Amino acid sequence: MSTHTHGGRTPEATRIHNIGYRHYDGPRLGRAYARRSLYSQSLRGAFGLGRSAKSKVLPMILLGIMCLVAAIIVAVAVATPNMTDLPLKYTRYAIVMQALIALFLAAQAPQSVSRDLRFKSVPLYFSRPIERVDYVLAKFAAMASAVFLLTATPLVILYLGALLAKFDFADQTKGFAQGMVSVALLSVLFGGIGLVLAAFTPRRGFGVAAVIATMTITYGAVSTVQAIAWETGSPGAIQWLGLFSPVTLIDGLQTAFLGATSAFPGGEGPGTGAGVVYLLVVLALVAGSYGVLMRRYRKVGL
Repeated sequence: MSTHTHGGRTPEATRIHNIGYRHYDGPRLGRAYARRSLYSQSLRGAFGLGRSAKSKVLPMILLGIMCLVAAIIVAVAVATPNMTDLPLKYTRYAIVMQALIALFLAAQAPQSVSRDLRFKSVPLYFSRPIERVDYVLAKFAAMASAVFLLTATPLVILYLGALLAKFDFADQTKGFAQGMVSVALLSVLFGGIGLVLAAFTPRRGFGVAAVIATMTITYGAVSTVQAIAWETGSPGAIQWLGLFSPVTLIDGLQTAFLGATSAFPGGEGPGTGAGVVYLLVVLALVAGSYGVLMRRYRKVGL
């Protein structure tokens, strides 16, 4: 090897270090493990777990408020003499708290996907044993699970409180089951819509604004037009207007099939026939969200 001096210092021999690349003979866990890991990491990230303390503040506050309101309802039910049922039905809770759910979705859906787009880390995922479908399924399932935890946890509190107050076990169990089915449908629908809106911009702020606008503006517009239809003597139009907002879609669906009381003006919720249309629209939106995400990541993934 040649040697040379630097500024009068003693010459040093040039060295080549062998960093020892070695063949890996251990277990290869494959796509399923990678998909589960991405799901777990995305779900934890939705509540700020494994991230900075600042990232935990908003999701934990929203979860705390959702649970606190449920605890207050339970306290009122337990303390009120001669009360035989909860003052708020299980199926109504998410509808009443829909603003908080939309805020959670607006904050966490962009965090789940926009950062990967902004920092161009999606191709790194696909360099591992993971395909586009694995990425989309993991993100979709994680977002839906996060919304489900946010909406189902207070229902558990309501149910336990109802049992503590010694309300009728059969009625409470039936209502609780109906409520859980309702929030499961809501979670899948909201999660898909939130991810689609967030996946089209690498800027988190734009994603937040898009989700908030979609969830709140559509609900406000539909509710306003429904109120006008009720006041002008067109109650038949109310149930069909509910097809144009994610919140009213869930409201109508649970009214038709889950024994819920409709929040539509005059309680004019859809019957079973119209409820089938609501169900088909919800399924189409969920499937469409998945399809749009798959198409989106076909373009940005490689």
